[in-house]
Parts: sequence; C-alpha cells; structure tokens
Amino acid sequence: MRIRPYSVDDESAVISLWERCGLIRPWNDPKKDIARKIALDPDLFLIAIEDESLIGTIMIGYEGHRGWINYLAIDPDHGRKGYARQLMVAAENLLAERGCPKINLQVRTDNRDAVDFYKALGYQIDDVINLGKRLNG
Repeated sequence: MRIRPYSVDDESAVISLWERCGLIRPWNDPKKDIARKIALDPDLFLIAIEDESLIGTIMIGYEGHRGWINYLAIDPDHGRKGYARQLMVAAENLLAERGCPKINLQVRTDNRDAVDFYKALGYQIDDVINLGKRLNG
C-alpha cells in the first residue's frame, strides 16, 4: 500500500469507498465535504492505494489548537492488514510537523470496533460532551 495526497480525479472512488464503509449520512454531502477540504487544506487529505485501486482515506484537520481526524476508511476487502494504522501514523506525523499538541476525533457511539481500534493506537476517551450545530449543508 502507498499513501498519497487526494487528487480531484479520486472523487468518485472516494465517495464509493465511503458509501461501502457506511460513512455517508444524509446530512453530510460527500461532494461538499471534499470540496471544502481541498479548498482549505488539500495536503491534509490522504488516500491509500493498492494495486492502482483506492482502498483507503483519511481527512485531517488542524486549526492551530487541535488536530482532527475524519473519514478514516479502509475498503472492507482490505481490512485487518494494518492499513488504517498506517494512515493514522501518516496523519499523526503531518500534524506533529505542524506543531499540533493533541488530536481529537469522533466515533459514533455504536461503532465499538472503531473505539477499540483507536484505543489500541493510544487514544483515550476524553471526559467531554460533544456538541454540534449545523450551519448549512
């Protein structure tokens, strides 16, 4: 597997992967999420390639205070090979290079496998309440 930055030619494959991984929600338009990301920080959107096929993604954010991880996805046919861990290491390295002191991420409460994965990487459940407010689509 190799990791490289996202390219506009990857859009349909990325969205297909996210659909396959169950990451798409009706209130999150993936095309808009991708467009917003590449408009702000295109170098913090990585994809994983194996045999010329897109098999993984990770969208990384940093605003100067905390790093964020979104859309970590590995094609189900390529799971359990360490690819998600490799994408997380790449994300952590990019954030560390920018001086990021801490990474936050959100996991849906019913996704115990993801919680266990992140715990195995050294992430801990913070004693916080996550709040959100939709501003637009």
